[in-house]
Amino acid sequence: MTKAKDLHRKWMKQPAYRAEYDALEREFQIARTLIKARQRAGLTQTDVARRMRTSQSYVARIESGKVTPSTAALQRFARATGSRLKIVFEPFRA
Repeated sequence: MTKAKDLHRKWMKQPAYRAEYDALEREFQIARTLIKARQRAGLTQTDVARRMRTSQSYVARIESGKVTPSTAALQRFARATGSRLKIVFEPFRA
């Protein structure tokens, strides 16, 4: 049986696949950051949802990258995890 990581490595050599994968980097980064903040706070998705006054399924969706959260939702997530929301604009790399 072929492993997903082996397929991913193979497909990354294809320009079209790599371009699509790279285009999703922003969503992956947001998801990773949310998960790290929640774990650092020692909370479950249910705990965060309760503090945000939303559902656990919404927290799961934003952590998976399936939903792009609004800045208001990110602020509520930050408060729920005892974090500070910081949005930074950085110049493109040359």
